[in-house]
Amino acid sequence: MKRIFAIGVMILLSACLAAQQLTVQAPSSVSEGDNFTVRFVVDDNASDFTPPTFGGLRIQSGPSRSSQSSMSIVNGNVSKSQQTSFSYTLYAEKEGEYNIGVAECKVGDKRISSHPFTIKVEKLTPAQQQQRQQQRQSFDPWNQQPQQATKIDETTLFAKTSISKTNAYQGEQIIVTYKIYTQVPISRYSIDKLPGNKGFWAEDLTAGQQVKTYEETVDGRRYQVAEIKKGALFAQQSGRLSIERLDMNVLAMVQKQRRRTGTWLDLFDDPFFSSAQAVEYPLHTSQIGINIKPLPSAPESFYGGVGSFDVSAGLSQTEVKANEAVSYKVTISGSGNLMLINAPNVDFPSSFEVYDPVVTDNLKRTDSGVSGSRTYEWVIIPRSQGEYTIPKTEFSYFDPQRGQYISKELSAKQLKVMRGDAQMSQTFVGKDDVKMLANDINYIHPVRHLYVKNKSARIEWWFVVIAILIIGLTYFAIKQTKKHDVALADTVGMKRKQAIKKARKRLKRAEEYLKTGNQERFYEAIYRAIWECLSDKYSIPFSQLNHDSVALCLQDRGVEEAQKERILDVLKIVDMARFAPGDAATSMQHVYEEALNMIASL
Repeated sequence: MKRIFAIGVMILLSACLAAQQLTVQAPSSVSEGDNFTVRFVVDDNASDFTPPTFGGLRIQSGPSRSSQSSMSIVNGNVSKSQQTSFSYTLYAEKEGEYNIGVAECKVGDKRISSHPFTIKVEKLTPAQQQQRQQQRQSFDPWNQQPQQATKIDETTLFAKTSISKTNAYQGEQIIVTYKIYTQVPISRYSIDKLPGNKGFWAEDLTAGQQVKTYEETVDGRRYQVAEIKKGALFAQQSGRLSIERLDMNVLAMVQKQRRRTGTWLDLFDDPFFSSAQAVEYPLHTSQIGINIKPLPSAPESFYGGVGSFDVSAGLSQTEVKANEAVSYKVTISGSGNLMLINAPNVDFPSSFEVYDPVVTDNLKRTDSGVSGSRTYEWVIIPRSQGEYTIPKTEFSYFDPQRGQYISKELSAKQLKVMRGDAQMSQTFVGKDDVKMLANDINYIHPVRHLYVKNKSARIEWWFVVIAILIIGLTYFAIKQTKKHDVALADTVGMKRKQAIKKARKRLKRAEEYLKTGNQERFYEAIYRAIWECLSDKYSIPFSQLNHDSVALCLQDRGVEEAQKERILDVLKIVDMARFAPGDAATSMQHVYEEALNMIASL
């Protein structure tokens, strides 16, 4: 039995190691002049790929990343599998043996590597050379002169930025789309510079989605269109703002054209008889200006919502015992800047102990923009028995379609608090209980005759010491209470002290997403942790945060130039990572470490 158990453990370990191994799919030998594919495969979700050395083989294209996932249900048991591959197309130019080095990638929080291997390039025999020559002549029967690549201009390949509106209100949702228009095939593209979009809060609408393609006619010419990026922008300030240009590079497959010979053979100058050539071509979009109108004077019940919303509220229970917890939820649903709406002000009864609300977002990012819901949940503990009313609350938002504020009312909620446990009631004294003290004190009967037993009694030394200690401790407690009250009154100072502590808690959530490889949630958590930390630390309203305001605030507060540049660099790195998560230079681990170091240095 021990041997069987040991063999089973070894088989299980081998299976685990195989699942985490970066395997290679490649031919052991190829012929001179061949194009062939080398593929590195891992049975998991992988990122941060480090390519190997190819020992002199020419790289035609790559690395090209692809992933596959599948799910099967057998007898009620659900099993999932995922595979990631990184592919290269290589060209065998000369005869010889070529050593391929070690490739690495990251799976979860571990790095795995492949084994080095060798590919042999064999020389063609005379018979094979003659056969290939015949194959070439079958596609070029007239053996014309060498071919020349067709030129690409702005009429055959260009990029364009389109926006849903050029006049909008502050906080209104604006959809921006970056497109490539082409009349030639494109094998891949890469973004060199992301737009800064200063003054906007940005949400990516294309994260984890495939590129959308379709046909469109521009100036009478038919183009293939690829939507490479789409986002939702929310202006955080009024005035004239700009959507900056997007710079990228594309690899276009251009048909080669034959040189004119001036003979009847030119009649056969057709793309069917031509081959394609990969041409790298730079593209960029134009800068677009947007006029942002300020919001009208807002009512007191406005909490930053711009869009179209519904609001609802409710208690988890309508009857509860004293000193037991109950939750009160307010849910805001609809489309617009949900992620920027603050918690409404609810006037709870004074005898309730109320904790800060917990925020839960359920957001959907589609082609039409950001929609979903945001829920604020307060945990409240009633300390006294009785019938209580949570009064009605008004919630207002600005509707950009109507150009006016819309107010909605949350109805009042009734809560019946019954008598709780006696021990709990003695432990916790509510505010209303103080009014009952006069009725709870029993009558004290007077004493008619008092007798002194010892007229020569004297005060003992230990009584003096205890009295001095009591007076000293009382004085110290009063001083500490006043100091605490002053600190509580200084809300700005309290925010500054708690900024780093809150930011580190938020980074804990980002660390969880880092371990699970959830890039979208990870970058969103990092982004909010940094910006909210800067908002609390330097007392900048969250709605006014941007790179310029942070730089100006750091300068006014006398922050050293080196630290100022480091903070701004980290903000740029995080912005780049949110919109280009596949970039090796901005890996999740690198972004997390940079953000952690920046917050630690504040």
